[in-house]
Amino acid sequence: MTFQELQNALKIFGFTGRVTLREIKKRHRELVKTCHPDTGEQNDPEQIRLVNAAYGILLEYAEDFRFSFTDEEFLAQNPEERIRLQFADDPLWGSN
Repeated sequence: MTFQELQNALKIFGFTGRVTLREIKKRHRELVKTCHPDTGEQNDPEQIRLVNAAYGILLEYAEDFRFSFTDEEFLAQNPEERIRLQFADDPLWGSN
């Protein structure tokens, strides 16, 4: 997979920023419902092929992503916890 293929897949799904795996799956179901020849408004078999190919690329990328469960990663994703830890010993802000 190339970066351009990933960008094209995101464009087909209409994503511009960060998304979760749940959002990818939900959007895929929505697109398949609208593009499927039996159930959707559109009767374009090429469009459903593009949607399924894009879904495969997004899933491949998401499955290959390695999560980091380090303190730094947790604190980067939870800034309020970083602040709590930073001021936990302060008599004014921390828990006495």
